[in-house]
Amino acid sequence: MSDDRDAMVEERLSVFDDEPDLNDWVEVMCGAAMVVLGIFHLVEPGSLVDPDIMRWFAAAVVAAGAVWAGHGLKDMAVKEVRRSIALLDMVNNDQGVDTGLIRDVLLNQEAYREFLVHAYESAWEDGVITEGELKELKSFQEALGITDEEAADLNVKAAIKSAAADGEITADEAKSIETAAKAANMTEEATAQAVSDELDKAGGN
Repeated sequence: MSDDRDAMVEERLSVFDDEPDLNDWVEVMCGAAMVVLGIFHLVEPGSLVDPDIMRWFAAAVVAAGAVWAGHGLKDMAVKEVRRSIALLDMVNNDQGVDTGLIRDVLLNQEAYREFLVHAYESAWEDGVITEGELKELKSFQEALGITDEEAADLNVKAAIKSAAADGEITADEAKSIETAAKAANMTEEATAQAVSDELDKAGGN
């Protein structure tokens, strides 16, 4: 199980295209060596060149070594942070049901009702609701605690809004609206009025 999890983590981290860990260690070790060499020549400039020039050169070597080693350490830290985030994300996904989300839905049903309205509108965009879309909408309805009557009413409104979006109602769209209206027990007069109101809104936009 651990091997599988490690493989999944590595798969997620592969999108970053990081350098091998060996490169980071080389940067750290070489940078540290430069710092040591630079400090040594700061203390013992020797007589090969002017001592002041050697000290300036040694100081530059110390700075360059520190930057190089710091870059390697930074890369290591970034990789560890990314790995930790990937592991935490996987742990959260393994926990199953999100009880916090369920609580939020139960406490804010009206807000999530709008989500169902948008879901119906999206399903009606092509003029027809497929069996798969209907099944998905039914699951949303049950999760939100919406009755069949309320869902049917939302369905009619979504069908009318989707059909009237272009400013006209085709014959196929009219049949779909009629079917949805019958399921919602809407009268022909109420349906016609709802269609007219939606067309007026579409024309006004």
